[in-house]
Amino acid sequence: MEQPKNNFKIVSDKKTRMLLPNALTLINICIGLSSIKFALDQKFELSIIAIIFAAIFDALDGRVARMLKGTSLVGKELDSLADLISFGVAPAFIMYFWSLNNFGKFGWLLTMIYVVCVALRLARFNVSSSSEPSWRDEFFEGIPSPAGGILILMPLILSLSEINIVKVNYDVVVPTFFILISFFLISKIPTFAFKKISIPRRMTIFALFGIVLFFGLLLIYTFKVLLVCGLIYICLIPIGYYNYKKINKQKTLDGENNDNEDPEDIL
Repeated sequence: MEQPKNNFKIVSDKKTRMLLPNALTLINICIGLSSIKFALDQKFELSIIAIIFAAIFDALDGRVARMLKGTSLVGKELDSLADLISFGVAPAFIMYFWSLNNFGKFGWLLTMIYVVCVALRLARFNVSSSSEPSWRDEFFEGIPSPAGGILILMPLILSLSEINIVKVNYDVVVPTFFILISFFLISKIPTFAFKKISIPRRMTIFALFGIVLFFGLLLIYTFKVLLVCGLIYICLIPIGYYNYKKINKQKTLDGENNDNEDPEDIL
C-alpha cells in the first residue's frame, strides 16, 4: 500500500507569500541607509539615485503583497519604518550634509522638524481605519512620505541639474523647502493618489512608448528629468485640492457624501 507523501515545509504557504514583499521592504531600508553613506562621502548624485530606487521598491512591496495576497500587520508596520528611514531620516541627513550644516543649530532644528513630521504622517496612517472603497480613495491626506522625501531634495537636484536660468539663493530656498514640505506632510490637504489610472486599449501602445521614453530620458538627463517631475507634482497639489472640493461638493448635493469621512490617509 502506497504511503501518503509527507511534504516537508519550513514555513506555510501563507508565510511564504509574505516573504517577497517584506524582503522588498528590507531592501528599501538598506537603500535608504546607503544613501546616507553616499552623502557622508560627498557623493550626492548617488544619494539621490538611491532615494529614487527606495521609492520604486516602496511602490512595489505593497502591490506585490496585494497581488500575492501576502499582506500582514507586520508588513504594514515594517513598511512605515522603512518609509521613516528612506524618506524621513535619509533625505534630511543628505540635505544637512549638503547645506543645512552651514546654518549651525538652526539647520539641525530644521532637520529634526522634518523627520518628526514624517514620523507623525506615518503614525497617523498606522492608526487610521480602513473604510469601504469610495471616490476618496483617489486622494491622499497631505503629501505621502515618498513624495515628501523627494521634494525635500529638490534644491540639491536643481544644483546637480546644472540649469542656470536664474540665480538661486540656496541659503533661502533650502530652509523654505524644509518648512513647506514639513507642513504639507502633516496637513490634511487632499492630493492626487494616482492609484487607479485606466488606459484605453487603443492607447496602450502609446502609453508603453511614453514609459520607455521617460525612462530613457531619465537615464540620460537624470537630474533635469527629476527636477521637471518635481515641479509638475508641486503644480498638481493645488489642482488636486480644488478637484477634491469640486467632487465633494457634487457628492454632497447628490446626497452621497458623508461629512465625517476624510481623504484616504495612505502612504
